[in-house]
Amino acid sequence: MSIDQAVPSERAVTSVPGDESGARLLEGERNWWFLGPGGVARLGARHVADGALRPEAELRLRESGMFTPTRVRAYALTVLTSTHCNLGCGYCFQNTAQDQAGGSRPPRIARTRLTSETITSILGFTERQMAAVGLEKLRILLFGGEPLLNPRGCLELLERAGALAPTSAWMISNATLLTPSLARRLAGLGLTSVQVTFDGDRADHDRIRVGRADGGGTFDKIVRNIVKASEVSPLRWTLRVNVSQETYDGVDPLIDRLAAALDPARCTLYFARIGDVGVGYANSLLHTGELSAAFTRWQRRALDLGFTVSRPGSRRTCVTCGHADGRYGAVVSADGTLASCWETAGKPDWEVGTVTDGYLPGAETRERWIACQDLYRYDENATTLARFRDTVDTALLDYLHETGRL
Repeated sequence: MSIDQAVPSERAVTSVPGDESGARLLEGERNWWFLGPGGVARLGARHVADGALRPEAELRLRESGMFTPTRVRAYALTVLTSTHCNLGCGYCFQNTAQDQAGGSRPPRIARTRLTSETITSILGFTERQMAAVGLEKLRILLFGGEPLLNPRGCLELLERAGALAPTSAWMISNATLLTPSLARRLAGLGLTSVQVTFDGDRADHDRIRVGRADGGGTFDKIVRNIVKASEVSPLRWTLRVNVSQETYDGVDPLIDRLAAALDPARCTLYFARIGDVGVGYANSLLHTGELSAAFTRWQRRALDLGFTVSRPGSRRTCVTCGHADGRYGAVVSADGTLASCWETAGKPDWEVGTVTDGYLPGAETRERWIACQDLYRYDENATTLARFRDTVDTALLDYLHETGRL
């Protein structure tokens, strides 16, 4: 039995029967794959019987630490530096409705902006939370809206957080406002990576991911800004490719276009089917064999072009929204209100406390505490979704092993 370590995935959903660790057991073309919180193991037929681990195989995996959850090493703090956004994407979960005029200005959550005073309150709250669980490191996510609509808030938060604890950071941004100077300064304060979304190839992206002010396309500007930022900083990039009936046909050429324009060695590519966020946007693509085959094709092409692809793993509990008391992380809106998850941050009636007063009692927040993707709706049941993820993840692990990348 060989054991290979892999980066766990937060999107895995199936479990080993009778186990509560989130472990998964997948049947590959030539072997079985065990995906546990401690990593990934390649198993032979002798280790599995009737789709379950044999006792001796399970014992060895447990002794090897494959069932042991990774210890939380840093407090995960998500801060919305601005709840406003300069893009008008129709599917955004922060929209409160569709643009009734059919344009690029859907109504959004209330506009707030992070201030120095609120940063003081956030860091005081964070210090108390970290002390309560004995964590000494801090991992910050700069989030929005579009976080770079408030660059001063981003820079001040990271600078002052560094005085509180050893700090690293990442950011989810549309990258339309990212200048070389700003990239250099953010990286100097601990920013290590930026997640940027593409909605299919250039033509589809420029029809969907448009500016609120003029409805204009953004593809070339985003790519250009990533290139320029990469020239002056060590930032790495996670390129999220949104998949829907609007973008499906453009994903293949998009992968090649990004490989030609960017440095694949500094980029992780991942593909995400967009769910229905309940404001009128619908995705007609179903989790069928055709879609799983497409995901597999895209992942293999990305790997062959030099991109990193997120590796499958066990089902993991989000350190932020997976604990009802915010034990290991928090989501803070720009005005200092607390949410359980970034999907509800800034939304009325979803607050679970404030950084000044802390979390509200559990009896008051029980109905407001949601976990990742709880607000997304799919027409298919959980079994169908799990089968899709298992099929895609198994094919990826098989290919990684076959090509010596695992």
